[in-house]
Amino acid sequence: MKSALSIVFGVAAVAFVAAPLTSFAGGTIAGKVTFAGKSEKKEFSFAKFPNPKFCPKNPNKALVDGDKRYMPTIEVGKDGGLKGAVVAVTDIEDKAFMDGYAGTEVTAEFCEFLPFSGIVVNNKAFKVENKDADPDDPKSVAGVLHNPHSFTVKGSTSATGFNIGLAKKGDKLEKPVTFRGGAEKEGYYRLQCDQHEFMQSFFLPVTNGHFAVVKEDGSFELKDVPAGKHKVVAWHPFAAKGKKIEFEVEVPEGGTANLKAEIK
Repeated sequence: MKSALSIVFGVAAVAFVAAPLTSFAGGTIAGKVTFAGKSEKKEFSFAKFPNPKFCPKNPNKALVDGDKRYMPTIEVGKDGGLKGAVVAVTDIEDKAFMDGYAGTEVTAEFCEFLPFSGIVVNNKAFKVENKDADPDDPKSVAGVLHNPHSFTVKGSTSATGFNIGLAKKGDKLEKPVTFRGGAEKEGYYRLQCDQHEFMQSFFLPVTNGHFAVVKEDGSFELKDVPAGKHKVVAWHPFAAKGKKIEFEVEVPEGGTANLKAEIK
């Protein structure tokens, strides 16, 4: 009798261990976002804005050339890879993810909002911290004044979310993202400094955790996507005039779906 029990429990143990090896949380969507055009940028003169001696200290040399400040609007890399694009699954509404989202964080550093692109969740926190101070300017020793101004954008229209000055280094703000009337389904979130126009960043609203800001070469990977057909968007604030380009993807259980997302 003892021997029989040992055999039964032994079989059960094997089955319990083996089960996780044959069950999957979903699949992966991997690929690359490309742009059919060329790189573009806007040009500004530091002399036309406050802190013309401090802002050129930005360590990103691609942004600074003497008195000129560039804001890259479209950056196309090797093989057409579109830097700064965001990819997201749009047909899943994950309440647990949205309820638990801690907020989007942005910093103002050397007169640049970082990151350039990312995501937001409607009605959740948007946080900005001023990290700038200029020890060589008596008026800015305590801090370089930045004035983060947020907008919900839909097509050619936009509405102010908040408009708050951060005068000192270490000053922070935290306000909820507020899309109204379903605008988050078509629009995006934009941040601009009212003191320094070249400070801008952009954010795609999402409703689940299956998203990614692409790598430098435009590549991305979305893991643990439920198996089946899904709608996926590739988005960039300037490419295709900020329109979300939609794709349908079939995700295999435990496998990878490849997506070549070209934005024209």
